[in-house]
Amino acid sequence: MPRAFFSLATFQRLRSTWVRAELRASTALDLSSPPFSLGPWGGHGDKHRDPVGLGRATLLSSVPVKERVKVSQNWRLGRCREGTLLKWRCSQMPWMQLEDDSLYISQANFILAYQFRPDGASLNRRPLGVFAGHDEDVCHFVLASSHIISAGGDGKIGVHKIHSNFAVKYSAHEQEVNCVDCKGGIIVSGSRDRTAKVWPLASGRLGQCLHTIQTEDRVWSIAISPLLSSFVTGTACCAHFSPLRIWDLNSGQLMTHLGSDFPPGAGVLDVTYESPSTLLSCGYDTYVRYWDLRTSVRKCVMEWEEPHDSTLYCLQTDGNHLLATGSSYYGVVRLWDRRQRACLHAFPLTSTPLSSPVYCLRFTTTHLYAALSYNLHVLDFKNP
Repeated sequence: MPRAFFSLATFQRLRSTWVRAELRASTALDLSSPPFSLGPWGGHGDKHRDPVGLGRATLLSSVPVKERVKVSQNWRLGRCREGTLLKWRCSQMPWMQLEDDSLYISQANFILAYQFRPDGASLNRRPLGVFAGHDEDVCHFVLASSHIISAGGDGKIGVHKIHSNFAVKYSAHEQEVNCVDCKGGIIVSGSRDRTAKVWPLASGRLGQCLHTIQTEDRVWSIAISPLLSSFVTGTACCAHFSPLRIWDLNSGQLMTHLGSDFPPGAGVLDVTYESPSTLLSCGYDTYVRYWDLRTSVRKCVMEWEEPHDSTLYCLQTDGNHLLATGSSYYGVVRLWDRRQRACLHAFPLTSTPLSSPVYCLRFTTTHLYAALSYNLHVLDFKNP
């Protein structure tokens, strides 16, 4: 067979065509994150917040393209290796946060800090720190301004400085504090006692309530807007027709409610802002809903239904197309491409005898972490 010879111009055209094809393939896979968006790889476009809440996002320039392609394909195809990072003997309802190379997780009335090993799929066994102070279980906590702000079943809020011995605990509600958030030096809390409250973080004013809001329902979730002008409460949807309401942070007055025609008991267990005008919610009615306040406050822009009719305890987003949810049965973690209605992948993390909700989940560019009743699980998409 005769050999083919190309002129320099033809070779350059072919090379240009190949490069464009490679770029199109890269865009199709969206190599910049797991698996679809720019956020966790360090190219996030939202200046207001990190929707993943990680702080340990890998810089784009430090990750080889080949590695990004591999990891992106693993997320897209659901290829991962499951492991167990921590176990505990008694059933817990743990909450979790990631920051830099550390993982913070609540166990009973403590919050423990662990350091990741370089592989991201294991932890150093000895905790970096133990933060105590509550008389009952920690229900929820956030990391903000080098502080841990915790909500307890004892009706109290705890404030710990991460790198010092400073710790304050004060009575906040008459019943357990189910949720808390903190941004811009302001703390908001929600409780079973059907109130939400606003507090200052300033050390000289800790425990001084700025506003008390009667919500008419138990408050399960709460989040401050990135603009620091308002906050949203997710309630039980028993006494009030809407489980999602937005309040003015400065005055404590109701600004609006989201949605309509919610069935009784459609409580919202998790809510998170992606930007000042967009947020995601999930809960007892088995739906994840995406709200855009610029479009409508009465109807969500998009919704995804849990296919097995399970309550959704928690959600996490990369700020673009990837969405992860934790279900109430069998420790099921689901990955969703928000451009599609159907679930992309499902990972059951427990067997029938040990069925557990996924109480909290977080993910990085290469790993997903899920906290269940007896274990902390990891899904490793880097080395499946």
